[in-house]
Amino acid sequence: MGAGSSGSAIAYRLAQENNMKVLLIEYGGYNKSVLIDMPAALSYPMNMKKYNWGFNTEPEQNLFGRSLICPRGKGLGGSSSINGMIYVRGHPQDFDNWSSQGASGWSFSDVLPYFKKMEFCENRNSPWRGKNGLIRIKTAEQKNVLHQVFSEAAIQSGYSLTEDYNGYKQEGIGAAEMTIHKGNRWSAAKGYLEKITKQKNICIMTSCLADKLLFLNNKCNGLIFKRKSETFSAKCKKGVILAAGSIGNPCILQRSGIGSPKYIAGLGIKPFQKLEGVGNNLQDHLELYFQVKCKQPISLFNNNNLLSKARIFFEWYFFRKGLGASNQFETLGFLRTDRNQKYPNLQYHFLPLAINYDGSSPYNGHGFQFHVGTMRSRSRGTVAIKNADPASHPVIKFNYLSHPDDLKDFRNAIKITRNILNQAAFKDYADEEIQPSPTLKTNTELDQFIMSNVESAFHPCGTCKMGHPDDKDTVVTPDCKINGLDNLFCADSSIFPSITNGNLNAPSIMVGEKAVDHILNKALLPKENLIPYN
Repeated sequence: MGAGSSGSAIAYRLAQENNMKVLLIEYGGYNKSVLIDMPAALSYPMNMKKYNWGFNTEPEQNLFGRSLICPRGKGLGGSSSINGMIYVRGHPQDFDNWSSQGASGWSFSDVLPYFKKMEFCENRNSPWRGKNGLIRIKTAEQKNVLHQVFSEAAIQSGYSLTEDYNGYKQEGIGAAEMTIHKGNRWSAAKGYLEKITKQKNICIMTSCLADKLLFLNNKCNGLIFKRKSETFSAKCKKGVILAAGSIGNPCILQRSGIGSPKYIAGLGIKPFQKLEGVGNNLQDHLELYFQVKCKQPISLFNNNNLLSKARIFFEWYFFRKGLGASNQFETLGFLRTDRNQKYPNLQYHFLPLAINYDGSSPYNGHGFQFHVGTMRSRSRGTVAIKNADPASHPVIKFNYLSHPDDLKDFRNAIKITRNILNQAAFKDYADEEIQPSPTLKTNTELDQFIMSNVESAFHPCGTCKMGHPDDKDTVVTPDCKINGLDNLFCADSSIFPSITNGNLNAPSIMVGEKAVDHILNKALLPKENLIPYN
């Protein structure tokens, strides 16, 4: 269930088994659109009901009651069809943390071979990187001079560069990697599903809304789903794999009577299996848009008008070149807020334009911005169904900034960014802050700004936590089985014990690749014990 980043990989690998018959169920459609294919048009599909589930959080207490959007991809490719196309594996320590938290067999040395298996890295020749996989990865060209200015200023601030943040060294400033190939978005659907649509042993059904699971004794033997106004059931012999994401998976389990009694009590749902962790452990990355006026007319501002957008579109449409062939987030950075951090806990996305994620402009002139996000929030949230109706959106509570260290990390992030901007490299380029505003200096002032303006990076994960079977919070065991049940598996970002550094598309696909070997009881790929440099 679910044809997103992980589900696409799982479906492809299962379809390679000659003795396997696969049914892939997806609520959305085939997602054939130039708005999805064109990298620079990324803000459009993310804000369209056709491609986005359109979830919203409950009012967040520590964000002055703001409700944030929680977009999730709908259709083949899932969120990989509407995301920002940034490719980040995560830091090696993230996966070692998974292992120490009970997800044995998921350390960095365990997952590295699966990252390499899925990757087709252009212009990379490194033992750390894959060369023959199905996910095409391009390194940004960084043609705008502001990318180099940012890098130089970071060096002047005492930080380093990195040639490959997905390789031996994540920490530092470097060129972004993007899931873009020949000017087109390279979603999981393009990488995996388009190659198997004509195979006779797989059936891909779209416009299907997953309802609940079916069981015979303790064994999952099918599912119920809705298509238009009709209800259907599908029976299986081998098992059911949940890949509906961090919002969808806990909802399907709860509607099936699996989870904490407190989430399903009074909803007319018969309890089936008590698993306290279902819907808990919700995590996300938050980020601030740190926006600055530019002294020189060298940003992308002159291209942010209807005439220029038309020219960019036609250049991309006919030649797959130009500004339309990039997401424009072409420089990334991973830094530490302080020396006490074992490894980087800040991520930077640099954009040579002052603009909001919905496409609106905060300033009518040349500017640039840093998307600055903290990586390892200690805050945890929940996902819970409101009722037994699969079409009803759940109650989503991230509890953002509920841990005091989270605000501290963001205050430090603002101070670090200001320090970078004050370096000589930015002297001829950086003008006054658009936001936060140079007038905001005290901790109280900064906290008020953070709570009022911080936004989700759209990286929910963790609601079906993977861990040791004896842990009461474990939902998924390290072999990707739902704890205590037979023939029922789960594999996507929902099983992350803790969130990884950076954007989550890459580790989500990796989970799908590795999960298949567990589910089919295949020999796992041999560990690779390369030593990273923090």
